[in-house]
Amino acid sequence: MTIAGIMSGTSADGIDVAVVRIAAGRLRPKLTLLAHQSFAFPAELRRAVLAAMNAASTSTAELARLNWRLGMAYAEAVQATIVKHAAKVDLIGCHGQTLYHQARAASYAGRSFACTWQAGEAQVIAAALGVPVVSNFRPADMLAGGQGAPLVSLLDFVLFSHPTRGRVLQNIGGIANLTAIPPGAAPDGVIAFDTGPGNMVIDALALELFGRRFDRNGAIAAQGAVLEAPMALALKNAYFQLEPPRTAGREEFGREYAAKFLSACRRWSKRPEDALATATALTVETIAASYKKFVRRKMRGSVDYIVSGGGARNHTLMAMLAQRLEPMGCELATSEDFGLPAEAKEAAAFALLAWQTWHRRAGNVPAATGAKRGAILGQVTYV
Repeated sequence: MTIAGIMSGTSADGIDVAVVRIAAGRLRPKLTLLAHQSFAFPAELRRAVLAAMNAASTSTAELARLNWRLGMAYAEAVQATIVKHAAKVDLIGCHGQTLYHQARAASYAGRSFACTWQAGEAQVIAAALGVPVVSNFRPADMLAGGQGAPLVSLLDFVLFSHPTRGRVLQNIGGIANLTAIPPGAAPDGVIAFDTGPGNMVIDALALELFGRRFDRNGAIAAQGAVLEAPMALALKNAYFQLEPPRTAGREEFGREYAAKFLSACRRWSKRPEDALATATALTVETIAASYKKFVRRKMRGSVDYIVSGGGARNHTLMAMLAQRLEPMGCELATSEDFGLPAEAKEAAAFALLAWQTWHRRAGNVPAATGAKRGAILGQVTYV
């Protein structure tokens, strides 16, 4: 079965499509990546997405239009990918664009509950491409007692588990998340959680200070100095004290957090490069501290620390990460070193999850999300 996976993350910078052939194996599915493409959001659409994320106020008309417009963008991205690579797909798995993710119960209208919302009208995609679509993956895990994230852990286990080597799969998108697989572990031995901000704060400061959507290759941060006082203050955030499983989003590290972080940096330095260097160091330190506190004791021997996502392209971030992780016995690599392009990994994960759903198999890893049981994820939209 050939499946197109679609991912657009919390950075809201665009859409990744991965076309994957999946077949049942004796112990686990077998995956072959056939093609992948990345597409930037048109500027007007990106502005609409960013405005809607965790918005204090908006309109029902705006949200309805955005939901359908995202569906069109996803359909166009898949169409362009399959045309370019002469592929034919049987099914599509679409994560959608997270507009709000509340992993823990909170009171609303007389009831207390957790909730999530990923926009992108699946029927628009199915109608445009003539192929069934699996979408809305997170709620089933949440209703089974989980946090609805991280959901890439199944792909991490299927592709990267090893009988004798410990492996950590670290994705650095808008939010950074890891999946740790001890040597020879079964799925219930997997550890997975969001470590904290990935590119989200870095990108916000790059836009505010330099008018750039991101710090390409970490070139600006490389010119700055890390400000220790704002770093120490940022690390006191309550999120970093939470035990896994835990999940984060723009609700924790979005525009409000970035504005406070920048204000703290400006009290210590007027050089904008220093603020960006400090934001980069914050991502690195929260990843390294998460590994040390929650993962290291479960590993033995050398550990393959495999990075994917946009952060894998940030040379300054990767150099800082190597300095922090290598003394703890980690050998830093990227998913490309293991045959999976950094930008394709999460999209491939949702292709796999769609395959699981189509075959009525659980797609969550309860040890990763905190769910009480395995759950068949998502909803199928037929043509």
